[in-house]
Amino acid sequence: MDMVESTFKDRAHAGRSLAKVLAGMELERPLVYALPRGGVPVAVEIAKKLAAPLDLLLVRKIAAPGNPELALGALVEGEKEEIVINEDIRRLSGADEEYIAQAVASESAELERRKAAYLGSRRRLNPRGRTVVIVDDGLATGATMKAALIGLKRFGPARIVVALPVAPKQVLEDLADQANDIICLVPAEFFRSVGEFYRDFHQLSDEETGGLLKVVASVSVNHTPKLGQKSSK
Repeated sequence: MDMVESTFKDRAHAGRSLAKVLAGMELERPLVYALPRGGVPVAVEIAKKLAAPLDLLLVRKIAAPGNPELALGALVEGEKEEIVINEDIRRLSGADEEYIAQAVASESAELERRKAAYLGSRRRLNPRGRTVVIVDDGLATGATMKAALIGLKRFGPARIVVALPVAPKQVLEDLADQANDIICLVPAEFFRSVGEFYRDFHQLSDEETGGLLKVVASVSVNHTPKLGQKSSK
């Protein structure tokens, strides 16, 4: 697939393209989760097409020393936050325990800030026994998605579908045993960055992200007060 064919106009365009594929899968009682910020405009289009509730799965990348674009690992929200470290990148980057501890503390604070900014007191969805569709605007190393999957599996969803516009083939292979289905429109053989597959790949602001979340009404089924806490049922 050449670059012209594999380039999306913007994240909404990628979302509409993914939504067509997902709609054909006839998913049962789907819930859609976006990885913010970039995954939100993609997920909004999917949620609208599937007529499904939309929620966030808050994950923060832990960047490698001296390379903010390279994911050393990731942190996912919850009563007990989950940390996933890519040991290969850790070894190559020389990141020590002190660096990782400081990075985790910083990203944990930012995760809590985003939770308050985007969700406030909004009810969270309960994925137990449901089909969940986890959406991002693309993957580079897969660290954030791995963390998201670990966090979500604690709640016992019946089926997990990962939906992506683009990702490296090798990363998709590494994720294969982490989800029931992985839908990727462009499994890239040659990959430098997610942004190269978009004509518009601007960084979303908090305001833009919050506005997009209002587009799709979040219908809470079997409300969970806070993602990360076990249900009392």
